[in-house]
Amino acid sequence: MVVTHLALELRFQGKKLRGFSCRLTRSAHGLLPESSWMVAAQILLPYLMSGLGMVGAGIVMDEVQHWEVFEEISEVFILVPALVGLKGNLEMTLASRLSTAANTGQMDGAQQQWRMVLCNLALTQVQATVVGFLAAVAAVGLGGLTRGRVDIIQASVLCASSVTTAFIAALSLGLVMVAVIIGSRKVGINPDNVATPIAASLGDLITLSVLAGVSNLFFCYRDTWYLPPAVCGFFLLLIPVWVMIARRSPPISEVLKSGWQPVILAMSISSIGGLILDKTVSNPNFEGMAVFTPVINGVGGNLVAIQASRMSTYLHCWSVPGALPFIMSDNCPGPFANLCSSDVNSKSARVLILLVVPGHLLFLYTIHLLQGGHNAMTPIFIVFYLCAAQLQVGILLYVATLMVRWLWRRGLDPDNFSIPYLTALGDLLGTGFLALSFRLIMMVSSTGSGV
Repeated sequence: MVVTHLALELRFQGKKLRGFSCRLTRSAHGLLPESSWMVAAQILLPYLMSGLGMVGAGIVMDEVQHWEVFEEISEVFILVPALVGLKGNLEMTLASRLSTAANTGQMDGAQQQWRMVLCNLALTQVQATVVGFLAAVAAVGLGGLTRGRVDIIQASVLCASSVTTAFIAALSLGLVMVAVIIGSRKVGINPDNVATPIAASLGDLITLSVLAGVSNLFFCYRDTWYLPPAVCGFFLLLIPVWVMIARRSPPISEVLKSGWQPVILAMSISSIGGLILDKTVSNPNFEGMAVFTPVINGVGGNLVAIQASRMSTYLHCWSVPGALPFIMSDNCPGPFANLCSSDVNSKSARVLILLVVPGHLLFLYTIHLLQGGHNAMTPIFIVFYLCAAQLQVGILLYVATLMVRWLWRRGLDPDNFSIPYLTALGDLLGTGFLALSFRLIMMVSSTGSGV
């Protein structure tokens, strides 16, 4: 598809037009027209795969919550949303950047492709190591505030577990993302529709499994006091190597300088969700919540990441940073107008929000078949759960519209800034709404039984 782009510049002196210039460019790269059915068809399979991956993560979470390391060092639960959120902070952001690069022809040449891949992977390793360390510090701090003390041995186990998990998860998922995006372009599929769901499908399961295994290993060798600090120090010493590789690409070098704020703030938001999780999984009234938390959080983050990635690609193809396309230049739409207008972004938002209920019903049924969780799949539970999930995704899609517009108007790339905030907000909303649902179910059950 050939895209013709006309850039018109008007020069005024006061209120008088003194001149103008125009530039006409033609490009073989651009967005192919997509119907709602085409968008749904491309999203559906990766979405279902990602949901089943999150179900697997929930089953793992339900199992490992009873391990000795999770019972002795409950702050590991605070790490869970922050580290699982790395797929939103890093892998989904990586997928969005590479999808935009692929759709705009920046990865067509072999040399361009390899430089883009290597520099992006190096960037994710820098960010993963730093965020993993800061997430552990936040977990230790929040745990210390609630407990009133800090155990040095437990703190070192947390730090080593967090940094190691972040490194392994970021490297493995980053390689998968590169393969998916290059492969999807070769077979004619829009990477924006498939890359982020696949990152989500593997991200939760891999991260939780690695965190459980690594933290259990360090906990078993906690008497060898120098092992956790040595491992943590080794990964921190690799940071300068990754920085040198990442700086070979000017755009990635810029992200390396300016891209820390969204990643760190998103980690902080996710840690608050982790604190909620830490306080609820140990409460008998919330028993069974652990298995559903990765599912509701993952689905919300997955769907909003698709929307943000598609909007970013659309803006990169049809406008320049600082100016919205004419069709988006109106005032920000309201929550309902965001879903009901005729533009391409509203079309994809409608598709995404219609996938919430059927997807979650399938995931709940799968959990029931696998006998995960400790509460019965009663109609009242399903209704409250689906309401929480629908409300979470509706809020996220509207916030995504406002945030992407706001970032683009200020000359910031939504690929680098929007997804970390949105997935972290998804973790916070999902955990909060799920805890509220359990509380409401308990109140309704108590009222019904006359207690």
